[in-house]
Amino acid sequence: MATNISRTTILRRQEVEKITGMATSTLYLKIKNGHFPKPIKLGERSVGWLENEIDEWINKRIEQRNREAI
Repeated sequence: MATNISRTTILRRQEVEKITGMATSTLYLKIKNGHFPKPIKLGERSVGWLENEIDEWINKRIEQRNREAI
């Protein structure tokens, strides 16, 4: 019997910065203010973000831009 396993990619900070165009300080400020997805802890000194949450955040920014353009 086959089981569907949903997989997602974990992005590290540098990848998130490259995708969003935000600097580290801006990224963490937005997280602190609740305006960006929180990272998940990967180890004692490492974190990552779920790619689908970053994609969703970007899509919401696009939708917002499109609503404001009307």
